[in-house]
Parts: sequence; C-alpha cells; structure tokens
Amino acid sequence: MTRVTDFSAGSAAGLDTASPNVARMYDYWLGGKDNFAADREAAERVVEISDGRVVRGVRLNRAFLRAAVRAAAGAGVRQFLDLGSGLPTRENVHEAAAGAARPGRRDARTVYVDHDPVVCAHGRALLAGTANVGFAEADLRRPDDVLGHPAVRDLIDFAEPVAVLLVSVLHFVADADGPHALVARYRDVLAPGSRLILSHLASDAFPEQMARAEQVYEGASARLGARPRAEIRRFFDGFELLPPGLTGPREWLGDTAPDGERFAGLVGTAELRRPRIR
Repeated sequence: MTRVTDFSAGSAAGLDTASPNVARMYDYWLGGKDNFAADREAAERVVEISDGRVVRGVRLNRAFLRAAVRAAAGAGVRQFLDLGSGLPTRENVHEAAAGAARPGRRDARTVYVDHDPVVCAHGRALLAGTANVGFAEADLRRPDDVLGHPAVRDLIDFAEPVAVLLVSVLHFVADADGPHALVARYRDVLAPGSRLILSHLASDAFPEQMARAEQVYEGASARLGARPRAEIRRFFDGFELLPPGLTGPREWLGDTAPDGERFAGLVGTAELRRPRIR
C-alpha cells in the first residue's frame, strides 16, 4: 500500500511553493493533498474558465488510464512505462496493473518517469516499500536518458511487450521539441505486442476556453499547448489503434464512464504489431 504525504499545510526544503506546478494542479483536481496554495489558485482559475469542466475531465481521463492499463494487463502486458507521470496518486498505473493481472500473475512492473525533481521526490516517498515499482527522474524529451536510466533498465525488458503511457503530457511538449519524433523513438525500441496509451487536449474542443486556460499555464512549471485532432492522430503512426479508436474518454469507457460532460481532448490505445526497429 502506498503512503500519502500531506504537503497542503506547509512547505518542505527545496520546494518552490510560490509557482504553480502542473503535476500538483492535477493532483488537486483529483482530490489529492500533495499541492500548495499557488497550485490550488491556478487550478481554480482553470476551473472557473472551464465552468467546472476540467475537474470532470481529469477524472474521466484518470478513469481512462485505469481502464486502458487493466486492458493491457488483461491481454498479458506485464510492463508499464509511464512517461511524464506526475505524482503517482491513488489508483495509478501499478495498482491498476496488479488488479487486472491474469490469475496467478502479480508480477507487473511499473516505472514512473518525470523530469521535475520535486515530483520525483514526492513520488519516491509515496512509493516507498512498493515492490516492482520504480521512479526515474528523466525528461521524456530525451529518450536515450529515459531508456538508459537505472530504474528503467532494472525493471523494463524491451525484448518483451511494454505499455508506454503518455497520458495528459504531450500537450506540455512544444512543437519545437518534435513530439511526434519523440513518440516514434520510443515506439522503435518496443517489441511486438506493446501498447501505446495516450490522451491529449484537443484545440478543436472549446477553443476559446482552451486559449484562456493556456494563458494560466504561462506562469506554471510547464506551458500548455493543445493540438488539433489530426496532429494527435499522428502520435499513433506505426501502431494499430484498438477499438473504439481515437475518441473522448466517455466514448472509450462506454457504460462504465462516470456522469459528466465530455473531456476537452482525445484518448486512445494502440498495439504494435510489426517487428521493432533495432
């Protein structure tokens, strides 16, 4: 069982509590306690801009993450690489994977990856004592650093299928960093049977509100940049999209979706069925 550290009432050494942090904003929307006043203030501004839609959206997004991980684990995938993970809050990847393992199989391995040293410090504290789980401090924009990180090398065997998660993170990667090429770099080391689990904010949805929300993130730890549907679809190049395709999370979850309005973005899972590039 993971431990929860409450940072809401005070500060800790080395933490920047004055500037909003995107991971802690997300934690706040999920009802977590690992956030500060600046995070909550920025998060509430986005709540106001979105007429409360953002809170329902992130919870739908988290429900998609859990369902997609369970589906991958149920199909026999036992390794999970969560890129740009943020804080591993309740019901996260390793818990969903363990809960969906085939009978007699509880050996799922998960590595969370984030470049923010504060997030990593929090994450390691939350995961202390959890078997088969690692936390790598690395930037997903530097694939060689991620793939060569000791935590990744120790727990992930790329000769076997791996589920790579890019959930609500690529809209924080600028076009100048070549996000499509980055995803392709990770794809090319994967074995057949691997999966891509992805969600991304769409500029096509609620464009006026999205533009205002992007302004809030200008003072946060990462800037927000939604993309049109066609650009999001390109992240799946080389993979085969699994039903129901690239949709909103409510459509993907079907009858299991919680009540609420549609998420201002798109989600999808895909499988790698061709030989990998070495």
